[in-house]
Amino acid sequence: MALSQQTLDHLLEAEGSLRAAVRCAATNEKPIVVTQLSQLLMDVDRIREFEKLQDIVDAEIEKNRES
Repeated sequence: MALSQQTLDHLLEAEGSLRAAVRCAATNEKPIVVTQLSQLLMDVDRIREFEKLQDIVDAEIEKNRES
């Protein structure tokens, strides 16, 4: 089941905020802070990608059950 539009909207908002935080941290913070913020940004992206992959797997499982 795909992410709800509300969840997706919040993830996109969080992604935008994290990108802004990375830009700011790149000039004002220690490298470890930039690394951790970047990791969070990648995790948000992985959530969306994993959900797409899960939908594909679920569709194939359902297709095989019907066969």
